[in-house]
Amino acid sequence: MYDFCVNGAGMTGAATALGLIQQGYSVALLEPRLPEPFNAEQPPDLRVSAISLASARMLEALGAWQHIPVARIRKYDRLSVWEDDGARTDFDAGMADTDTLGYFIENRLIQLACLQAAQENAHSQKLSLFQAAPASIQFNQNVDGESVANLLLDSEQTISARWVIGADGAQSVVRREAGIGVSGWQYEQHALGVVVKLDEPVADWTWQEFHSSGPRAFLPMYDNMGSFIWYDSATTVKQLSRMDHTTLKQRIADAFPAHAGNFSVVGKAAFPLTRMHAQHYLRHQAILLGDAAHTINPLAGQGVNIGFKDVALLLNLISTCENISALDEVLAQKYEPVRRRDNLAMMSAMDGFYWLFSNDNPPVKWLRNKMLRVAQRAIPAKRLVLKYAMGIQ
Repeated sequence: MYDFCVNGAGMTGAATALGLIQQGYSVALLEPRLPEPFNAEQPPDLRVSAISLASARMLEALGAWQHIPVARIRKYDRLSVWEDDGARTDFDAGMADTDTLGYFIENRLIQLACLQAAQENAHSQKLSLFQAAPASIQFNQNVDGESVANLLLDSEQTISARWVIGADGAQSVVRREAGIGVSGWQYEQHALGVVVKLDEPVADWTWQEFHSSGPRAFLPMYDNMGSFIWYDSATTVKQLSRMDHTTLKQRIADAFPAHAGNFSVVGKAAFPLTRMHAQHYLRHQAILLGDAAHTINPLAGQGVNIGFKDVALLLNLISTCENISALDEVLAQKYEPVRRRDNLAMMSAMDGFYWLFSNDNPPVKWLRNKMLRVAQRAIPAKRLVLKYAMGIQ
């Protein structure tokens, strides 16, 4: 029997498994679709995340950051948001007394780095990797009266663990099998991510321009690569996603500011925007974290970072627990209430921004215009907001 079974070896799941074996626990890690190994000649992935300073520090402490190819890490030290009529707010790393605000990194490279660090760890023998997914999970007691999770895998194997951790995304099997309900909705807007190759280098600067139809953003990536993010109605995004690269390039050139310069389209991917929050993070012998517990509007790129905050707190609580059998009470008192409260606050803040900046009502437009202009001059307030977003406040 394993101490923990982690379902899902994405960024949060792989980081969790790595942290647990470092503490000496036996871990079964389930992942039916393992990431393709990295090759420097590969084009950039379409899935890119903004990694906060706090998330980077956690990955470094776990020994994973060192395995991310340095050439594929793009730091940014400036962030600007503005309306199409000119009202704006700018942030820079100096406001937070650092030299960087965060990093843009392909999701797969973070995932691979965590898996590699786990395989090279002194306790690597504590990790068993199954290229499978659970078909069903039963939560009951064994002959010794211990609470356990028994998992039947789709590979027809059966494993048992004292705890099962759901790091398996928004359609979490662990959440479903534990009988945990959710609340949430799908936003009217969808998003299109377009990876491009730029003719000229761009600054370490990410920006976002707000329109009533949705924001339009640019994320710098490694070398001369970058990503345009276009939020709009589901109909518009569907139309854009069907365009050939030449037509899509012209539409971007017409709709976005020209700050990034000339470019060619490399690839694109569309996705819906959904808010989901699990009613519990802990039930039976199941623990939820990351997208299995919450999905958030990606407006400020906080989704993966609040997931890593789940991981950091969970690992810290487990490390301070004298006995794994006493983990129930610790998690019930210090994991679920803390993370649900903090995640709900972030989700609500993002919903507020979404409503405020995706609204063409004249009074609302006047209010957000005023807010941006006031915020531009409110340096102490901007410093607090910046540090909170970076996870260092």
